[in-house]
Amino acid sequence: MTNDVIAAALTAIRNGNTRRKTMIRIPATKMTERIVQILLEEGFSKNAVKHKDRGKEFPDVSLRYLGKKKEPYITVIRRISKPGLRIYYDRRQIPKILGGMGIAISSTSHGLITDREARHRRIGGEILCHIW
Repeated sequence: MTNDVIAAALTAIRNGNTRRKTMIRIPATKMTERIVQILLEEGFSKNAVKHKDRGKEFPDVSLRYLGKKKEPYITVIRRISKPGLRIYYDRRQIPKILGGMGIAISSTSHGLITDREARHRRIGGEILCHIW
């Protein structure tokens, strides 16, 4: 078992995309559920359903693909701030990912939000991951 559930969830999504899986299962925590919700809002996944297996809950996430060749919507998903090295940004330093085409998920005092929402609310925080 890993101590970094965010990295485990991002790795499950990355591996599911690589193998062209339609549905993946990730460990359920408040953080991973919010990450899944952000992926749904931003259009990187189709839907998410909670599944109970042996007394534990897991969100089942349906990944999106393009065309007949099933090219994944998520091309890169990268963990930025890690337990060994936390990366924080001020509200003026929040990066734009691919000129606004990708997203950065930040942990702020208002919860997990995207980079666009953090700029709009004028708050900084810990950058958890980049997705494009």
